[in-house]
Amino acid sequence: MSLAPRPTTASGPATASGPEEPSAPTALSVPRRRRFQPEVSAPPPAALREALQAAGAGQDLDAASAEVLLHARGDDLLELMGPARTVRDEALRRAGRPGVITYSRKVFVPVTRLCRDRCHYCTFVTVPHRLEQMYLSPEEVLTIARDGAAAGCKEVLFTLGDAPEDRWPQARAWLDEHGYASTLDYVRALSVLVLEETGLLPHLNPGIMLHDDLQLLRPVAPSMGMMLETTATRLWSEPGGVHYGSPDKDPALRLRVLDDAGRAAVPFTTGILVGIGENPTERIESILAIRDVARVHGNVQEVIVQNFRAKDDTAMRGADDLGHEEYLATLAVSRLLLGPDVTLQSPPNLSDPVQRAQLLDAGVDDWGGVSPLTPDHVNPERPWPQIDDLASTTAAAGFRLAERLTAHPRFVLDALAGGTRWIDPALHEQVAALADPATGLARADAVPRPRTAGLLRS
Repeated sequence: MSLAPRPTTASGPATASGPEEPSAPTALSVPRRRRFQPEVSAPPPAALREALQAAGAGQDLDAASAEVLLHARGDDLLELMGPARTVRDEALRRAGRPGVITYSRKVFVPVTRLCRDRCHYCTFVTVPHRLEQMYLSPEEVLTIARDGAAAGCKEVLFTLGDAPEDRWPQARAWLDEHGYASTLDYVRALSVLVLEETGLLPHLNPGIMLHDDLQLLRPVAPSMGMMLETTATRLWSEPGGVHYGSPDKDPALRLRVLDDAGRAAVPFTTGILVGIGENPTERIESILAIRDVARVHGNVQEVIVQNFRAKDDTAMRGADDLGHEEYLATLAVSRLLLGPDVTLQSPPNLSDPVQRAQLLDAGVDDWGGVSPLTPDHVNPERPWPQIDDLASTTAAAGFRLAERLTAHPRFVLDALAGGTRWIDPALHEQVAALADPATGLARADAVPRPRTAGLLRS
């Protein structure tokens, strides 16, 4: 298998799954690239060989060995991906779905593009004078959700900036005018509306949430999420770091959210963002921090390993994209460190079509949320793959693609059995309407069941 990325061409006319694949940019349109990653010396070949042998023997890897393995390239990378596949296959066996790769059919709702943070790579966030309105209205959100239900979606992903009312008076004024104490208060109201009117299941991604917030949101969302991104404090505390000036990107604060989500027993999705200036030591520390939370609380359902992609109109527009081989090595090492009890996701739209089978080879067992209707508002330059194309890619790699719900099957099966630890009883009826009782995956013929009005309003 060659690991060198091959050129791609446009995939044809646009369909319901998204716009036409972009053509290759001309030389004049490509910004001058610069290295953003710190210069790192490769480990001695003997150290890499020793670490590969330990991984191949199924030994537990310490942080030093894992860091060495991040440098695997070429034939060494192919060797590293072997034990990663073994762990992935064990993960599928333990999950009761051998040979099955999952995804969630979702509709993406950008509640607000305002935020109090200033991340150097973000193109989602904007400023008030560039918006016609500060937040989507309930009617607009409901229209998107209804269109999603008609397109077969079962998940509504609410994505938004962190606490914009703390930075922007216009956001505070909008919330006051419409009777909401905070952005999170509005997100909860929207979740209730979507549940009562459509029966689609909300997945909430509103940024920093305190323990009390998580408890309040738990009855209106089967799952929630927040990317850890990195434990590299210097990227937040030092001028020039990608998170400098972003109060919500303090790694200690984000780790507290992960712990609070565990204590609140919320099925939770998190992950790391790779290639934003962290060094290999910090990358491994980030993966291990997530592993620690997963082992203590058992609520981490999925870990996203997301590769950095430079975007126009951002401070990092001239930075290098993360190299493909470096990304594959990070995926494989993440799989080995996280083990078989956590799902590993790679966003399929952030890699070229010819590269996606290699992501599975590196240990990935879930494609995350994919929308047949709405764009990826966080990465608008990278259209979602057609679901049929994703199924073909998955099949060519020897797997079957299956749809899941926003909460992963082990949490769904617990709810179907009457368990209340993970998914709040107020959501059991809606979950049962969409789930296969034998597998906890989504039923292909499922019809969302709207929630009885009033039961979730308190």
